[in-house]
Amino acid sequence: MEDLLQLKNKNFVIMGVANDRSIAWGVAKALHQVGANLIFTYRKERSLGKLNKLLEKNEIQATLIAECDVNSDESIEAAFKKIGEEAGTVHGVIHSVAFAHSEDLNGEFINTSRSGYAFAQDTSAYSFIAVAKAAKPLMTEGGSLVAMSYLGAERAVEGYNVMGVAKAALESSVKYLALDLGKDNIRVNAISAGPIRTLAAKGISDFNQILHHVEEKAPLKRNVTQAEVGDMTVVLLSHLSRGVTGEIVHVDAGYNIVG
Repeated sequence: MEDLLQLKNKNFVIMGVANDRSIAWGVAKALHQVGANLIFTYRKERSLGKLNKLLEKNEIQATLIAECDVNSDESIEAAFKKIGEEAGTVHGVIHSVAFAHSEDLNGEFINTSRSGYAFAQDTSAYSFIAVAKAAKPLMTEGGSLVAMSYLGAERAVEGYNVMGVAKAALESSVKYLALDLGKDNIRVNAISAGPIRTLAAKGISDFNQILHHVEEKAPLKRNVTQAEVGDMTVVLLSHLSRGVTGEIVHVDAGYNIVG
């Protein structure tokens, strides 16, 4: 417990809150419970409005909210410049950003468009590298970077298509970033979360069947919750995981070992 209390008043950047079902929002709530300072990024004005309403409803105070389009190096650099100027040192970043065009998620993977493939990779995988580069100068006390993945990175999951390939690239990027940043006492890990009813999940065909299958096959005989993913993320951000980097941690009720 003492290790978690060390997160109090530390600065964490949370990227990817779309609504109250977002995995990133689960992380925000878990960090709020241990007294961390929450810095949020958003992409569009309507996202800012939703985020502000969510914060107000849950009586959570943001230390800072910064605009950040992860498809733009200039926007990422501007966001972290603002964070550095207004918040100072960053102790951790949660990257929960992924997107692919619906036409590249439907049908067969072989029909993925070149532009759609590039867009999914840029948004879901390369952006983590760009964010790590921008955050590094602010992480003068070391810290932790955490990305969000899914089992479709490791095996073919029907309907996940181009996003599975993007997540595979993300998981590999986690390992190479861990190798680069270890000397700066910055740890890099990812959580491979079980299926959760997020906004992104709506784009996956037969999502309800996936949930049902996990309930049947997972050792815990259930799906995981947003709160469980949030709690494990806090562990990866804390001193409790000080010896862990370059790992893909499964939070999926054990489904990955049998599914």
